[in-house]
Amino acid sequence: MSLIVQKFGGTSVGTTEKIKAVAEKVAGFRDQGHDMVVVVSAMSGETNRLISLASDVQEKPDPREMDVLVSTGEQVTIALLCMALKAKGYDARSYTGGQVKILTDSAHMKARIQNIDVDNMRADLDAGRVVVVAGFQGVDDAGNITTLGRGGSDTTGVALAAALKADECQIYTDVDGVYTTDPRVVDSARRLDKITFEEMLEMASQGSKVLQIRSVEFAGKYKVPLRVLSSFVDGPGTLITLDEENETMEQPVVSGIAFNRDEAKISILGVPDAPGVASKVLSPIGDANIEIDVIVQNVAADNTNAITFTVHKNDLEKAKSVLAGVAEDLGAREVVGDDKIAKISIVGVGMRSHAGVASKMFKTLANENINIQMITTSEIKITVIIEEKYLELAVRALHSAFELDK
Repeated sequence: MSLIVQKFGGTSVGTTEKIKAVAEKVAGFRDQGHDMVVVVSAMSGETNRLISLASDVQEKPDPREMDVLVSTGEQVTIALLCMALKAKGYDARSYTGGQVKILTDSAHMKARIQNIDVDNMRADLDAGRVVVVAGFQGVDDAGNITTLGRGGSDTTGVALAAALKADECQIYTDVDGVYTTDPRVVDSARRLDKITFEEMLEMASQGSKVLQIRSVEFAGKYKVPLRVLSSFVDGPGTLITLDEENETMEQPVVSGIAFNRDEAKISILGVPDAPGVASKVLSPIGDANIEIDVIVQNVAADNTNAITFTVHKNDLEKAKSVLAGVAEDLGAREVVGDDKIAKISIVGVGMRSHAGVASKMFKTLANENINIQMITTSEIKITVIIEEKYLELAVRALHSAFELDK
């Protein structure tokens, strides 16, 4: 008998019929003798509906009241799931984040979990009940309702699993695991049986949308075995685990390919080559709350710099506006932007012990006549920026070159 925490996303609980199906799945695990804690999101579309209501009433909705509003979506789901379980003869009890209590800081709409009181949940589990908890929400020291940001239900599930020392945290989604790349782009993409926390973090940060990054960080920090499964198709899913638990005789060099179409490139050209210039260029971008991803700096023969970096597409015009003032102050030549780019990353812990991975990636792209605009690397990742129109061709070529279909 083990303790399992399961999390079901909005598409998994989108209708009352789907909620009944979730109850059936949970009941199956209960019949096997497992203690069950279930975390649920709001029904699909409900959070967007609530946000739309707020926008109709106030142009820039008050953050505290927004948290009060959007947290109600999960409250509906936990009650309905408990009713569905009781209808099947299983005792169940629902909890909002505040009732648990999931204590967070006071950063409304993007709160971070600080502590979880497990006493009530433990008592219910000991009494044979299924515990159903609202995802995505908590409460601060002053008793204010807080939310963890979009996708925060994954984090709630992992955090509860860590606090309860659960044997496994299972994340149910509309996909049946983590794939070598997006199957919509590469038909031969394979579901991975296992992947390390490190690899999953890199995949998530580079564009893979399977799991929220914070939840993977949390699971890695507290060593919570994390499994991604489908709500609609039975199967083993993908287990995300520690590196040392994932070692095999034939550890693949590359485990997966992630990509992102939502980036734009911006360059400031003709910047004087002097100490502190990079800081003078990039600090105002940070002050404008614009996140920077890949950065490249080149020194030209005339002792001027070209500093190029990527931002989210939505931030391109804002970043160009900020840099226009910086360019004038520094005497730079011009600022140019390009939103027709894409980012591709190959990820794998096997890169640590294999040489020639980068050259193979670059040669593969060259064979397809795809120009690389920027490059950045880490110990287990190589990322390139290319023209967006070549994205799918590049992903398919790399998937084949690194034999991820085998």
